[in-house]
Amino acid sequence: MQGLRFSKYKGKSQSTFDRLLEVFKELLLHSSGDVDEAIDWLRALDQEYELSTKDYTIDDFIEDLKKKGFLREEIDDGGGSGLAMTAKTERAIRHRALEQVFGKLKKSQTGNHQTKHAGPGDENSSDHRPYQFGDSLEQIDMPQSLKNAYANNGIDDLRMSQDDLVVNEQFYKAQLSTVLMIDISHSMILYGEDRITPAKRVALALAEFIKTRYPKDTLDIIVFGNDAWQIELEEVPYLKVGPYHTNTVAGLDLAMDLLRKKKNSNKQIFMITDGKPSCLHEPDGSYYKNSFGLDDYIVGKCYNRAAACRRAGIPITTFMIAQDPYLQQFVEHFTQANKGKAFYTGLNGLGDFIFQDYENNRKRRIN
Repeated sequence: MQGLRFSKYKGKSQSTFDRLLEVFKELLLHSSGDVDEAIDWLRALDQEYELSTKDYTIDDFIEDLKKKGFLREEIDDGGGSGLAMTAKTERAIRHRALEQVFGKLKKSQTGNHQTKHAGPGDENSSDHRPYQFGDSLEQIDMPQSLKNAYANNGIDDLRMSQDDLVVNEQFYKAQLSTVLMIDISHSMILYGEDRITPAKRVALALAEFIKTRYPKDTLDIIVFGNDAWQIELEEVPYLKVGPYHTNTVAGLDLAMDLLRKKKNSNKQIFMITDGKPSCLHEPDGSYYKNSFGLDDYIVGKCYNRAAACRRAGIPITTFMIAQDPYLQQFVEHFTQANKGKAFYTGLNGLGDFIFQDYENNRKRRIN
């Protein structure tokens, strides 16, 4: 599995359960939430790298996972039983993805991104300014105003005038709505490269990042293959690549539909893909597909959607997980049509690129 490195453990800072849990969460992401497969991989790794101990075996670990609420018994359609992830495990995977991708960031106060425009906003800052006619009484910082009155008049003649009053400055806390598009076409696992797992990890990390750092922002996640559909955050760990072509137009249409429903004016689309657009859903219900080269008909539709997003004020940032020159040329033309941005990235740097662009887009869109 790409991205994993193992060696015999020599440290003592974590319990055996905690160490195994970190590995197990990663395996669950690679197995798309298949607990039995993840356990099989864990046993194989344990045989080679001695992850467990004589006093704490993999079987002990599995029992603790059930006791601690990470796994539950599930009855399948055939009447058999098996193990499945719980909501607690899904949250733990999101948190691990956040630490992997954004671990170098320090937490900040909720909704801390300010616009340049001061005035009646929705949250206080630590800055003060003199009272002005029209300021509400709720904005007055009474302790600081009393200090000013004492400094100006002394304790023997403590009177408060308008000149002593200061108010908490307020700022608008702008909201940004993001749609993240994830390509689940078959090419995401071609040539022995696992490209879907890094895409899932970034989606989970971005969602957790927005929820904890910018809780007023929104993130919708959609996947696209032959068609496009919206998924819930809880479904991301279970995503699998299908026998699909790449219907980029369907993904963009759905993304625009979702963003039209958002009342705020700051909107953007992130698109993670590694393949060329190769499919369209025609008005008569049929599919037009072409897997050979770049089809002018399909590509033209993509350019049209990119321009439509530009006219609607929706920038598209494309993260191309491929190095093919002819695909890069398509992305360049697509980006020009949208006036957006594009990154050509390998699998390891995807998270950092997404983070940088989210922060930069946020600053650019709301300032």
